[in-house]
Amino acid sequence: MNKIAPSELILNPDGSVYHLHLKPENITTNIILVGDQNRVAKVAKYFDSIEFEIQKREFKTITGTFKNKKFTVISTGIGPDNIDIVINELDALVNINLHTRTIKKEHTQLNIVRIGTSGSLQSDIPVDSFVLTKYGLGLDGMLHAYDCQHILEREMEDAFIEHANYNSRKSRPYIVKNSSVLEKKIISDKVFLGITATAIGFYGPQGRILRIPIQDPKLNNKIDSFNFKGMKITNLEMETSAIYGLSKLLGHHAVSMNAIIANRINRTFSNDPYKTVEKLIEYTLNKLVT
Repeated sequence: MNKIAPSELILNPDGSVYHLHLKPENITTNIILVGDQNRVAKVAKYFDSIEFEIQKREFKTITGTFKNKKFTVISTGIGPDNIDIVINELDALVNINLHTRTIKKEHTQLNIVRIGTSGSLQSDIPVDSFVLTKYGLGLDGMLHAYDCQHILEREMEDAFIEHANYNSRKSRPYIVKNSSVLEKKIISDKVFLGITATAIGFYGPQGRILRIPIQDPKLNNKIDSFNFKGMKITNLEMETSAIYGLSKLLGHHAVSMNAIIANRINRTFSNDPYKTVEKLIEYTLNKLVT
């Protein structure tokens, strides 16, 4: 077998993966991703027991048990670049023998669920509601570093590019579908379903203007009005499409749950965003153990 070079898969002196500082025995196959490191404890407080905890940089990890099912919750920090680190290192923990630096013959599949905050792009999706992402629309370009054409929704991508008259100097938008297995497990009449757009930044890339003019001031309106066979872009955040893309390429299930704390159309913001996130955590955990 070909060994993966030390320069390509960097390990710490204790044998853990470089950024997450985790070893294979520290995680389970049920992964919850949160952006904010402080949200890890907010998820873990529902666990009946905790067996492992560590933090390196913005990557905080707790593994424990909730209603007889093991979960690992990890903070990713913000953005597709961090998702590239987290998903690749999680996959390495279960599908690469870190001692021999060779890919394992048997593939281990992870169930990856994002619990994050987001802003609604539709007037009928109010603050304090939940959105489950059917498709992740990547405006970040990260996935194009990989051989990814076979997992993309080309027809939908072309329709969006034409609708938005998308600037050709930017990375081509990519679209990846969620895991239907996890969607069926989590969906209910309490949850909106739609397309989540993933931006590469928070200000200009999401249409916010402070002191620098943006390339296309009308882009958000074009995003809001996009409709592909009845499917609309419901919300905008900074991680989902990267999670979907890398998970699908690596053979894992992934779904993104979004707590809507702002409505960009109505220009409203939740009176208690922390309470909304708490409710989404409770809802998602209970669905995952049902």
